[in-house]
Amino acid sequence: MCLNMKNQVVAVHRCHVGGLNASIVMPREVFKAAILNNSASIIVSHQHPSQDVTPSREDIEVTARLVECGKILGIEVLDHLIINTKAKYYSLKEHARL
Repeated sequence: MCLNMKNQVVAVHRCHVGGLNASIVMPREVFKAAILNNSASIIVSHQHPSQDVTPSREDIEVTARLVECGKILGIEVLDHLIINTKAKYYSLKEHARL
């Protein structure tokens, strides 16, 4: 989700559809929509098909990479949510992993 200065959603963009157990996340693809929509910040999310919303080591590493890229671009990463089809989620921000 791309947000403006008032944290209002201005665009929702799907940048990648991954496989059953892995996905390659490229920061340039994640931030492309944010740049094109003049966004001040973003919230990223992805689904765990396993239904376990616990973040993997890779989830935490990708989040750290996105946060660093966002700092360079001047686009804050507000949160990274991991969701499942049972309406459960894990917020990396709420768990101080952002």
